[in-house]
Amino acid sequence: MTEKRRSKNGHTAPEDEPRLPVPVNRPEAAGRRATVQRQTKETNVQVVVDLDGTGLHQIDTEVPFFNHMLESFAHHSMIDVRVLARGDLEVDPHHVVEDVGLCLGRAVLDALGDRAGIRRYGESTRPMDEALVRAYVDYCGRPAFVYKVDVPPGRIGTFDVELAEVFFSAYCAEARMNLHLILEYGKNRHHIVEGCFKTLAAATRMAVEGDPRRDAVPSTKGSLD
Repeated sequence: MTEKRRSKNGHTAPEDEPRLPVPVNRPEAAGRRATVQRQTKETNVQVVVDLDGTGLHQIDTEVPFFNHMLESFAHHSMIDVRVLARGDLEVDPHHVVEDVGLCLGRAVLDALGDRAGIRRYGESTRPMDEALVRAYVDYCGRPAFVYKVDVPPGRIGTFDVELAEVFFSAYCAEARMNLHLILEYGKNRHHIVEGCFKTLAAATRMAVEGDPRRDAVPSTKGSLD
């Protein structure tokens, strides 16, 4: 029996995925698809997106709750997403969560290209049981992040709740977008964080979809670079 290859932190890589380490900082885009790969001394991450997908997803970060959140993002944004991430989880999930955010944001940016014909703006309000979260996005080429989400401190599985803000900040920075996340009310940390991912996904779906009345870049400047 052939021994399975393992990543540098000792965990078995999925059989149907490229073996890590992967090349670094070599994004490739075709149409509205993009691949971003990042390797550091702390993480190895590969992200693939298709903005014109159906919400298909293949996620493996070795952080179960984070996997669930990324799957939810794919499902509700209708973006096909594949994420393979390995990192120093024996230290903390922070590096994996942040670097996945960076790579996912950059992949969306690359897949958008010059952003001609998209709506650009999106908004969503989503209930998650007792929690209600609002998201407003502008895929405008300028990063600005507002996070008014008061989450009860603690963990959801192995996921520290403050890592949600880390992910959203990293995603916003590399997607070069405006992202405002606002918690109206809620008590359960799982519901609050999941509500944030779902509202971001729904607002993103609205923003990156084509506008049938516009072929040009949605800016009076004529460019969103």
